[in-house]
Amino acid sequence: MWNEIDSHISQVTGDKFQSSRQRSVGGGCINQGYQVSDNKRTYFVKLNQASLVSMFEAEALGLQDMYDTATIRVPKPICWGTAGSSCYIVLEWVEFGSGNNKSWEAMGRNLAMMHKASSNSQFPTPHSPLPTPHFGWRMNNTIGSTPQINIWTENWAEFYAQHRLGYQFQLAKKRGGNFPQSQELLAAIPELLAGHDVQPSLVHGDLWGGNAASTKDGEPVIFDPATYYGDREVDIAMTELFGGFAPGFYQGYNEVFPLDAGYEQRKTLYNLYHVVNHFNLFGGSYASQANNMIGKILR
Repeated sequence: MWNEIDSHISQVTGDKFQSSRQRSVGGGCINQGYQVSDNKRTYFVKLNQASLVSMFEAEALGLQDMYDTATIRVPKPICWGTAGSSCYIVLEWVEFGSGNNKSWEAMGRNLAMMHKASSNSQFPTPHSPLPTPHFGWRMNNTIGSTPQINIWTENWAEFYAQHRLGYQFQLAKKRGGNFPQSQELLAAIPELLAGHDVQPSLVHGDLWGGNAASTKDGEPVIFDPATYYGDREVDIAMTELFGGFAPGFYQGYNEVFPLDAGYEQRKTLYNLYHVVNHFNLFGGSYASQANNMIGKILR
């Protein structure tokens, strides 16, 4: 397997690569992660079962889309594919360090620049051959290990109701989840988002503390995306879901691209997507948390 991966790296980079060591490192709760080196160059390689190669393809393309905005650092994708019974993705190796308030401010500013640059892009683009701005992405991807549906949709409220919350509620029903007010909530989304003028922005899609860091030089980095074009507020909302990023992050973001009025109300609606997804992944108390959020939104 490693010989095949080495060969693919060599082919893509145009520089012979033959790994001399593969050291196991953290790859999250879904994948196996390795630091792979030939003593001159080092890469990060994630492995999973071969049938999940499309998950790595979507990750690589999402990282490339963010990389191409030239706004915020992401690990540059090198290649992906299958080798035997495994699939793999090879990424630039990024050496993490401990961030400070300046790093958090820079992360906020850089993320705002990514959102702003992509929301100002003219459609059609190479990845969205559509005559007007739409929400979605070029392919479906995953949020954690849950499928994420990215069918191009012109209306944001329709996209969010059908392909975000609606889809998660469908999965939850199959898992025995009980969300009595879910249909009432889905019907209310157009009203809840009325007056909020959303321009499609390229979003990270899964921006919690575990997917954000700083290099040893203090440069902010984001990774492990669930990329699509959506309301930029979904990224900011998720940073607040598990305790929030450092205050400098929000200060930096609002200096570049201030949030719209009404964000404080919408963030609960947007974070509900992740809480229902956590129920679908892990079960347990996430159902009661989701029902409490639904009640709050409808009130």
